[in-house]
Amino acid sequence: MQFDEGMSDTEIALVEEKYAVRFPPDLREFLQIALPLSQPSSGWFPSWRLTIAGDEESHRKIVASLEWPAEGICFDVEHNGFWMENEWGTRPSELDQAKDVARKKVAESPKLIPIFSHRYIPSEPSTAGNPVFSIYQTDIIHYGADLVSYLEAEFLGGAVPQDIVAMRPIRFWSRLVEVDG
Repeated sequence: MQFDEGMSDTEIALVEEKYAVRFPPDLREFLQIALPLSQPSSGWFPSWRLTIAGDEESHRKIVASLEWPAEGICFDVEHNGFWMENEWGTRPSELDQAKDVARKKVAESPKLIPIFSHRYIPSEPSTAGNPVFSIYQTDIIHYGADLVSYLEAEFLGGAVPQDIVAMRPIRFWSRLVEVDG
């Protein structure tokens, strides 16, 4: 893994404003210590610095990454019959309406911030220690009890957490982990 100089307070503020996100304190600190860079043959780290410098490709990738969780859930609503009746009510008979309900529920949930590829950390609560989720459609699991355990699991061969009861619950997203598990 390669790193660039960490981001400044100004750069962090610009990213948060541009994408309407709020980095939790541990992610903010990590990005301010050293900004991870993507390698052509590895997964993808968001190019936060390039996007605020005006790089359109980086911007498009970040926007797509921010939309990925909702797009994946809607894919499963459409193609795999996914529906959370207890939480979302009776599924509308029209597919577009069903997908609208799913998008609304995702929009009401804590925003997920991409860390690496399809690994995300929730923006809420705005405190250190939020779990990291691996998200692929509705196949959603915890990939770290917090940012540090995620980085250990992803890059140092650490264990992916199994005890979801011990994880900080995150509105909406933790329930999806339970439904999937």
